[in-house]
Amino acid sequence: MNKKMTFALAFCNRGFMPGELIYGARDDMVKAVTAAGYDYIMMDADATRYGGIETRDEGLLYAKWLKSHEGEYDGVIFSMPIFADENGAITALQDAGVPILMQAYPDEIGKMDFAHRRDAYCGKFSVTDVFTQYGVPFTVMKPHVVHPLSDAFRENLRDFAAICRVVGGMKRFNLGCIGARTTAFKTVRFDEIALQKYGINVESFDLSEVFDKIAAKKDDDEKVIAKIDRLKDYTDFSGVPEKNMLNLGKLAVVIDEYIDEYHLDALALRCWNEMESHLRICPCVILSELNDRGIVASCEIDICSAVSMRAMSLATCGATAVLDWNNNYGDDEDKVILFHCGPVAQSLMTCKGTVTNHKMFDKTDPGSGWGCNEGRIKPMDITISNCQTKDGKIIIYSSEARFTDDVIEDGFFGCGGVAQVPDLQNKLIKLARGGFKHHTAVAQGHIKEILKEAFTTYLHYDWVEID
Repeated sequence: MNKKMTFALAFCNRGFMPGELIYGARDDMVKAVTAAGYDYIMMDADATRYGGIETRDEGLLYAKWLKSHEGEYDGVIFSMPIFADENGAITALQDAGVPILMQAYPDEIGKMDFAHRRDAYCGKFSVTDVFTQYGVPFTVMKPHVVHPLSDAFRENLRDFAAICRVVGGMKRFNLGCIGARTTAFKTVRFDEIALQKYGINVESFDLSEVFDKIAAKKDDDEKVIAKIDRLKDYTDFSGVPEKNMLNLGKLAVVIDEYIDEYHLDALALRCWNEMESHLRICPCVILSELNDRGIVASCEIDICSAVSMRAMSLATCGATAVLDWNNNYGDDEDKVILFHCGPVAQSLMTCKGTVTNHKMFDKTDPGSGWGCNEGRIKPMDITISNCQTKDGKIIIYSSEARFTDDVIEDGFFGCGGVAQVPDLQNKLIKLARGGFKHHTAVAQGHIKEILKEAFTTYLHYDWVEID
């Protein structure tokens, strides 16, 4: 997820236009991509006239070159320094297999004579029309024409890189389902075959096997000791009894072993109530640490939330969390307390948490729920999203909001924050009527349009607009 992105660069040509401008575009795009922190590959300038693509033969040459570098690039930037020839363009890129960003140069006042006029504003439509006819997906952004060395294009690059990460990371990945769905929660049911249609492979593991693996771990196991040291460094375990700490360490090691053996990119865990009744632990803090490591981890066997979290984590290169739509915040209809017992990554919290005994389980079974990482979520812009499986499809929504610095009283247990969501009440009605669950996934930053572009243009999820 954190690897350096690489873009394949392509440039257009059109016989009667000033082709010499392509040389400058090649230099501009290399500067723009490298200055933004990305890598690039580019066909030699002398391979075609002016280093651009015009004819079908030149398009075939570029397509062959691109095929020879398959797997080395995350997306293609098709640059139009002048009016493009759509036949060469579609021949070059119809089998690219990755997101394609359409970039067209602006004309300049004072340089509108035939030797300098680009007409890329118009030519961009020529290309996008033909790509649409061929069913080849592509990305267009604002503004319609933009210079590669401008601040606006730097933002375009940042967003396009995020789109490429989501598309590349969601096309095929492994999702671990550790434990069966809790009987009381039909809300988190999912269609495994539907997920597989979208490239999401689910590997299921029974909790009895997990417990057997934990029982086989010795207290002085080097991996267990190292994991306990890692967890104690991660957050405040000062109040946790030694036996409960050992079981938390052993469970964390077992989950890591599943991740390594089955190449899991994300997971959902049955977190109650067998963990509490048999092991006297609550695995929240383990999920928190996994999310901070970039391994998406959802609680309550909420597989669909893990799907959304995975996409958001790819988009932001940061941690995500799954939270309950839990409480109103006084009389403010646009504010809601989003909460979970303690699986929130600490990078999303105001400070290190404190590991406590789960107050809900403690009410009926004292001392059974050590592992909640309690604290508060930091003020920040956020994106919310979640999905469901229905009739063989994945249906997803997203919206943007922010966590405020509003105070939640000390007696409120777990990890929560006050979110201000514009037009919240109408959004809640749409979510309820749409059959979405009591969970939503959150990530830092405003990335709704990135998710929408990735899911609708390239991944073919069904998008529900709630804004």
